[in-house]
Amino acid sequence: MRYLTDRKRAEGRGAAHSGTADHWYMTVSAVALAFMTPAFIYVMGSAIGTSHEEVLATFSRPFPAILAGLYLVVAMQHFRRGAAMMISDYSQGITRKALTIGAISISYAVIAAGVFALARIAL
Repeated sequence: MRYLTDRKRAEGRGAAHSGTADHWYMTVSAVALAFMTPAFIYVMGSAIGTSHEEVLATFSRPFPAILAGLYLVVAMQHFRRGAAMMISDYSQGITRKALTIGAISISYAVIAAGVFALARIAL
């Protein structure tokens, strides 16, 4: 007798054959963001309104820098998948392709700029 979970039974179904993996990734990243958001807001909130030197001192420490980088990457990957899903649901043809490319490009550009800025501050 084989025991299959509901997730295993649903895998490979649907038009794209990847809906379960997309849903699973979005669920996991949403939970991760739910735990990281309060810490990120605390770190950013404590840095807002301070002098330039104090902001550099805050983000030159390992925990705030790693938290900000991790939050940036996870949030933008979550945005990328969510935007692509939304675009594929509500648009068609060349518009769908252009919007999907635009959303993916924006997310990777924000990741690159944010990681570069953090590296400049932390190093």
